[in-house]
Amino acid sequence: MEKATKSINLVLSGGGVRGMAHIGLIKALQEQEIGISAISGTSIGAIVGALHGSGKNIDEMLDFFRTIPLFKYNFLTWSKPGLLDTERYYNMFKKGIPNDDFSKLECKLYVIATNLEKGEPVIFDNGPLIRPVLASAALPPYFSPVKIDETLFADGGIMNNFPIEPFKNGKLPIFGSNVTMLKDVAQKELTSSLQLVQRTTGLMMYALNKEKPKNCDLLFQPFDLKNIGVLDKKQIDAAFEIGYENAVNVLKKWRSNA
Repeated sequence: MEKATKSINLVLSGGGVRGMAHIGLIKALQEQEIGISAISGTSIGAIVGALHGSGKNIDEMLDFFRTIPLFKYNFLTWSKPGLLDTERYYNMFKKGIPNDDFSKLECKLYVIATNLEKGEPVIFDNGPLIRPVLASAALPPYFSPVKIDETLFADGGIMNNFPIEPFKNGKLPIFGSNVTMLKDVAQKELTSSLQLVQRTTGLMMYALNKEKPKNCDLLFQPFDLKNIGVLDKKQIDAAFEIGYENAVNVLKKWRSNA
């Protein structure tokens, strides 16, 4: 890879609040004047990709996540599977992503969601934007599936948490940001059904995707994120700073070795 790389393709994993590290990486890339030609994202990675593609700056992206409530009482649903009605977030997302159309984005975006009926990952890259992004981040059992063209879709990370596939035959370097990592947990952290679901889902996502990041030309994987809960909004700024500092260090080393 040449030292003067000016444009790359970027893979953004799922990982909840830890995904604020993706924004830290984007800041570091901007400082190094490395452009992003296309983004492939799952879950939080898809949301960050949509915000960046919509022209939002770093502060605007962080403010979006600070103001979006993870849990809102009147979004509770009894008529759909899941605790919260994901589609109730549409209007909130519309404020952050005014143009609900893939073609209006400033860079190419691939959004991965899981087709629950066929049991397969699906790539969205054209047409309406917000519903595929919501579906990509609809993590069971917290958020209900999203219906798109009469089909139910849920979190892309269920089957593809590190979606490098759209770039495998591309000519640009692939940079990857992986914020899904495991840490040991104590038995006292596995005493409820939700804790158990969260742990087993995390283990499955990790096992399915642990080899894929190795296929990137440059990987950003800030392990200090492992102590940040995936739904802990109080850690938004901490996750961002961890991602930024990691990206600065990785890019500095990459530059010096190029």
